[in-house]
Amino acid sequence: MLNRRMFLSRFCGSWPLAFAPLICLSYSASELSEHFRIWDVHSHLHSVPGNTPEERMTALIQFADRLGIERLLLSQGYSADLHPNPAQLREENDRVMRAARRFPNRAYGSVYLSPSYLDFSLEEFDRCVRDGPMISVGELEADKRCNAPELDPIVEQAVSMKAPILQHTWLKVGGNEPGESTPYDLVELAERHPQASFICAHTGGDWEQGIRIIRRARNVSAEMAGFDPTSGTVEMAVRELGAERVIYGSDVGGRSFASQLGKVMGADIPESAKRLILGGNIRRLLTPILQMKGYRL
Repeated sequence: MLNRRMFLSRFCGSWPLAFAPLICLSYSASELSEHFRIWDVHSHLHSVPGNTPEERMTALIQFADRLGIERLLLSQGYSADLHPNPAQLREENDRVMRAARRFPNRAYGSVYLSPSYLDFSLEEFDRCVRDGPMISVGELEADKRCNAPELDPIVEQAVSMKAPILQHTWLKVGGNEPGESTPYDLVELAERHPQASFICAHTGGDWEQGIRIIRRARNVSAEMAGFDPTSGTVEMAVRELGAERVIYGSDVGGRSFASQLGKVMGADIPESAKRLILGGNIRRLLTPILQMKGYRL
């Protein structure tokens, strides 16, 4: 079995891993892609080379191709602003749609919203998802914790289109930023909306706590992006939640494709579980809206 150390040594070049000019493969990227059909649920355009959304998307696809990643789910555009105004939200959503349009068979868009601007966010959901090309909501990160009542209408809109929701969560030792959500907040929201599908971005960062916190909420999946590739992370998630509730994401360009893939590829779990985590689970969640929009699976 390919372990984590072997994966990182064979697949990774020099730092930063996602942008390394050479990646050493033990077998071809096309073979990796065919075996696992890797879909990355969590990617951004910030910190990626290029002057336009199209140029940045071209760079991301080049990096993804080196590791056999089939498709990317993009959100937030260039911005990491925790307090975007409506004009900024619209601008970043437009950037994401431009980037995804450049590679329509490789990337999908996820709408960036803020509960601080609820009326605008509902209109933006309709523009980008109901009437546009986007297929999911998030990464939601801005302004208010996700257990706030302002999230309820956004979730109801997502349910109406069968769109999953990627919600940022963190558990910081020194305390979260004002309005930053925790897995506890997401469980509270998920229990108010049992028909919705939520993805717990970063699983709170402190994954040993985060996995246990979301365990009781069956409509919440654990996403493995954005924290260090520590041994045992994915194994614990599979043990506590089942492989059907664990989803791969990278958080590129804040993190690298290779370091985050290493968590899954090096995990001591069955190959069938890896296939679910690397693509099968997110395809299952997205199938209803992809079919509704006539997109190829």
